Amino acid sequence: QENKTLWGAQNLSRKTYKCKHLFADSSLSDLAIGLILLVCSLLVLCVSLLLLVKLLNSLLRGQLANVINKIINTDFPPPFTWVTGYLALLAGAGLTFLIQSSSVFTSAITPLIGVGVISIERAYPLTLGSNLGTTGTALLAALASRADKLAAATQVALCHFFFNLFGILLWYPIPATRLPIRLATALGKCTARYRWFAVLYLVLFFLLFPLVVFALSMAGWKVLTGIGVPVMILTISVIMINVLQAQRPEFLPPILQNWNFLPVWLTSLQPWDNLITRVTLWCGQTRGKYPLNNTRHNYILVHFCIC
Repeated sequence: QENKTLWGAQNLSRKTYKCKHLFADSSLSDLAIGLILLVCSLLVLCVSLLLLVKLLNSLLRGQLANVINKIINTDFPPPFTWVTGYLALLAGAGLTFLIQSSSVFTSAITPLIGVGVISIERAYPLTLGSNLGTTGTALLAALASRADKLAAATQVALCHFFFNLFGILLWYPIPATRLPIRLATALGKCTARYRWFAVLYLVLFFLLFPLVVFALSMAGWKVLTGIGVPVMILTISVIMINVLQAQRPEFLPPILQNWNFLPVWLTSLQPWDNLITRVTLWCGQTRGKYPLNNTRHNYILVHFCIC
């Protein structure tokens, strides 16, 4: 161009090729392509897990399931029973360190728990060990850093390691502190009875609750403290009252010895289940695909719509 001189260098001996990925010739934006790939990956993940569970259900039956169950869930004889959990913890850490992914390890043992091969008590130390073994990935990545960044990267990796280590020391060595087992058992029983509860739990505690806390934090620490502290006090009070109702009801005033003074929809999930059942059955009736006079068809319809 006139009055402009452009200088540059290019290796003409190196051939260049056009990208040949799925969306190479698409006019979609990167955001749209990312969302499409995200949905596709989630579908593939769900289908793969379903097929894996079906396959394990068909394979791990009869004598084979009993043998595997005895091998994995058997404890050492007394007084060395406590050693079994720590060996499972080390096994989970070692296997996770080898495959370099705690997500893969936990996703692999979850179907085994579903088919009854691994008990929840044995899966707990395996999962804790997996959380500890995954810190090896961060440590290896820190060692591969540049010399001027090695100290900072190692500090972050060690923070990750000690965070998970102290979490294990907090929630495992003393049997009374193994609250996640009891919480998981209660949530599992609730989900087995109300299938929609799993979706509600995920949406509330993994989406809505973090968004609310983030919004309150953006509003300022005064707003966060003014709303968060009363909510925490209320939650702790309800937990303490539930414990006293189950163990020492005489320590409570008569009105707090049970929750009968509250509306039913605050103390039980059954009214919500009835509402969801009516809504799903109404959807099926308006579409005319499933007869409502057949109990089995109603059951299938409800669970199909909820899932």
